[in-house]
Amino acid sequence: MTITQLKYALAIAEHKNFTKAAEKCFVTQPTLSTQIQKLEDELDIIIFDRGKKPIELTEVGRKIVYQARNIVNEADRIQDIVDQQKGFIGGEFRLGIIPTIMPTLLPMFLKSFIKKYPKVKLKIEELTTEEILTRLSDGHLDAAIAATPLESDNVKERVLYYEPFVAYIPESHRLKDKKVIEVSDLSIDDMLLLEDGHCFRDGVINLCKTFKDQIDENFQLESGSIETLIKLSNEGMGMTLLPYLHTLDIKEKLAPNLRHFKEPSPAREVSIIYHKSELKMQIIDAMHNVISGIIRGAIAFQNVEIISPKAK
Repeated sequence: MTITQLKYALAIAEHKNFTKAAEKCFVTQPTLSTQIQKLEDELDIIIFDRGKKPIELTEVGRKIVYQARNIVNEADRIQDIVDQQKGFIGGEFRLGIIPTIMPTLLPMFLKSFIKKYPKVKLKIEELTTEEILTRLSDGHLDAAIAATPLESDNVKERVLYYEPFVAYIPESHRLKDKKVIEVSDLSIDDMLLLEDGHCFRDGVINLCKTFKDQIDENFQLESGSIETLIKLSNEGMGMTLLPYLHTLDIKEKLAPNLRHFKEPSPAREVSIIYHKSELKMQIIDAMHNVISGIIRGAIAFQNVEIISPKAK
């Protein structure tokens, strides 16, 4: 049994196809198939049911793949220990970022990080929180940037910053004359929301639930992007809430529609999260330091109340 064979097994379990798994592992399909057959012969069991389309794990195969993932992670830790001992900050680093953070935060830190750590090969994906947690658990991400706390036993969280909610209220809205608003002013009935699956949406709903025991989930208007919410609001379809960093790039003529909350401002906690196995910590530490240093100049809010991103 070899680490390479276990990596091949993990690839097949992920892609449910020998050819795709071979491409992922940069080997020929016969080479991969031969190694899996050797592994099955050595263990005297069948890991994959090749008669199913797509290929499925057998019952014992699921248990073996689960253990194989732990073994491969621990093997990777050996190289990680060596890298840390040498002070090496480099290699491939797979980072996930949620959609409501990606467009504002990434341009702020990416150039600085690449310049400071040119040996790190970043692979960045925009993913939902649910996708991030799954990929961190499966070992397909090294870290992610998301709204927290997530209350997951498999990941650790390090806070980067606290980002206040800001109200966007058009001229036609009932709250247009208020210079500073309170959470009690909000009504879910005229609130434009992101589509289901966005944790910022869940944060807004949780914020509104602070003052309402029950909320009708049949919202009239939902959108996949914050920019669309702003456009819909301008058309008189309701108000919306924005993450603070999104307001920094808002057009000057639309800025009068922004309203801050009475302190303590409702805010989301944004963290870099990673698997509890703590692989590639030297890169995670470097990224945390770069982002924290840059963000201090953009967000100076201290008196905030954290709103959970977990759907209630």
